[in-house]
Amino acid sequence: MAKIKVLYVDDEENNLIAFRANFRKIYEVYTALSAQDALEILKDHIIQIVISDQRMPGITGVEFLEQVVDLYPDTIRLLITGQADIEVVIEAINRGQVSKYIQKPWDWDKLSVAIDNCVTLYTSRVQLKSKNEELQKINEELNKFVYSVSHDLRSPLTSILGIINLSHLLPELENAKPYFNMIESRVLKLDGLIRKIIDYYKNARSDEEIVPVAFEPLLMSVWENLKPHDQSIDFKLHVNQGTTFAGDIYRIGVVMENLISNAIKYQIPESTNRHIDVKVDVNDINARLVISDNGVGIKEEYFQSIFRLFFRTEDAVHTEGTGIGLYIVKEAVDKMSGEIILKSNINQGTAFEIILPNKKQE
Repeated sequence: MAKIKVLYVDDEENNLIAFRANFRKIYEVYTALSAQDALEILKDHIIQIVISDQRMPGITGVEFLEQVVDLYPDTIRLLITGQADIEVVIEAINRGQVSKYIQKPWDWDKLSVAIDNCVTLYTSRVQLKSKNEELQKINEELNKFVYSVSHDLRSPLTSILGIINLSHLLPELENAKPYFNMIESRVLKLDGLIRKIIDYYKNARSDEEIVPVAFEPLLMSVWENLKPHDQSIDFKLHVNQGTTFAGDIYRIGVVMENLISNAIKYQIPESTNRHIDVKVDVNDINARLVISDNGVGIKEEYFQSIFRLFFRTEDAVHTEGTGIGLYIVKEAVDKMSGEIILKSNINQGTAFEIILPNKKQE
């Protein structure tokens, strides 16, 4: 195993000689008489631990270590000060330059323990960094696997739906129609979940693609795809777009599809006056999209929680929801540097206001 590299900076050469003699068998020791010499050494070698005297000509130890933390943030830094001034130590710690400090003249045993602690700290950080990189790799592979499986599952589901639709045309299967309807309902639910997983993956992994967005055809397309779920709902769309809006059309579509889908899903069952209103106002600064309904509403105590992954309110456990949609909405809005505002009253309805910056200058 390679030795830990330790760099000691001090303008007193006797201290450097004594330091090297004491620690050369344990560590690979480098010494420098000035901060400038030390920075040259750091350019040529990967140094794990940097030790600096506080009082040096031209630059203090704190100032030198401040440069080191900017250039080589992974190093562990130790300050040696002959001053009994605690303010120097506080300044060094607060500015993030040191992990340990030793007073001068030092006790060799205490200095050895301090360096040993720095080595332990460095080793722990390296191991933690390695684990994080490993976890990120595993997470990336898992996400790709889930996306691939979800994408592949849609093909057989489409085939099943095709067979079910064909069965509706055959009179001899009329008695089996309730069973086919039940199968169709379950397949559609599964297909909806798979599509949300794909949306989640694309939203998390893809960068923003800024293009001109025409809201009226986009939202009408979303509604055309969703209205078969409930033909009784009165859908009203009001778009005031007098200027060009540029944004991520894919994420805007995902946001609107999930919010309108929820507005359909959480209507009051016995209501005969179901409606969904979508209003869009666009200017050179931003676009404001308000999606409101007269459905069951959301309790105020859930306002923050509903954007968590898989969270479902106690009032929604018997619906067809998955607890993914609003999480995707929040993630997509954040990706677009937007804002989401929720207003809701129980049994009166819910309104989501989405504010998205107009990025046409980009």
